[in-house]
Amino acid sequence: MTRWSLILLSWVVVFLCEAATLQEDFSSDPRTRGWQVSGDASLFHWNSTNQDLEVTWNTEKTNSYFFHPLGNVLAKSDDFSVAFDLRLDDLNATFVNGYAFELSAGLLNRADATGTNFNRSNGTQSPNLVEFDYFPDTGFGATISPAVVSSNSQFAVSFTFPLSLTQGDWFHIVMTYTASNQTLVTTMTRNGGVFGPIKEVALDASFSDIHVDTLAVSSYRDNDADGSILAHGLVDNFVVTMSDPPIQNLNGQLTNNVWQVEFISRTNWLYTLERTEDFQSWSAVSPQTGGVEGALMLCDTNTPSVKSFYRVYGQRP
Repeated sequence: MTRWSLILLSWVVVFLCEAATLQEDFSSDPRTRGWQVSGDASLFHWNSTNQDLEVTWNTEKTNSYFFHPLGNVLAKSDDFSVAFDLRLDDLNATFVNGYAFELSAGLLNRADATGTNFNRSNGTQSPNLVEFDYFPDTGFGATISPAVVSSNSQFAVSFTFPLSLTQGDWFHIVMTYTASNQTLVTTMTRNGGVFGPIKEVALDASFSDIHVDTLAVSSYRDNDADGSILAHGLVDNFVVTMSDPPIQNLNGQLTNNVWQVEFISRTNWLYTLERTEDFQSWSAVSPQTGGVEGALMLCDTNTPSVKSFYRVYGQRP
């Protein structure tokens, strides 16, 4: 299960929540707004003069990400979209048996993507992705391939070729996922003009689920895959729109020696109130309760006499 948590003191509620829209134009240092690096930090550089992010995709390096948590966990039952600008300045690729490796940006599950077993070149070891992938020309034409990868590494992809990200041009990419038909639609422009169209990605009935919680520019290690990439470029103007966070408008109070927490919950989530005295170990003090797409109350009916701290765990089953 994927977890999302809040921490609140017994008398003072502390609730920091991401908005339903995450925007980044790199007009100031992104590290001051929660952006982080995992892996090789030399692959990412904020250009303070041009106000964009310089990226090196180098598949000889370890899996590396310039990332920002969403403050949410998105599943196939959620509507969401990811938009950003991309410019490639140079790209060198090697091909083996007619296959290439990809450069990527999009949504991932941070715990999975930074795990020691994550391997993007192996189709069975790269779960929980919603990403824009670009494969250089291997003889069939360059390929744009949006991809959705489930929690158990089922792939749903489309391949649009020949369609090349011409170097020096700015591309605006919008990936929109609609839960009602479980389809990812990608639209693109080049220097403000028409580009594409891009084939949509439709999840079939056997597709399990996704749990993505992080926006990232991703440089994957090829791990002896059929092909490698060394590319330099720029990304800018990220906009992620998503469903509301799973816990909103949280309030806590002690009433008749019962600690009560009330918040706006969501369906398709399971919630538990937990308590600690030392932040080292936590105990469940309420039954696990399904969300109701409205107000939900969780209670600790055995409130201790010593100072205690509480958190609400929201889990996606």
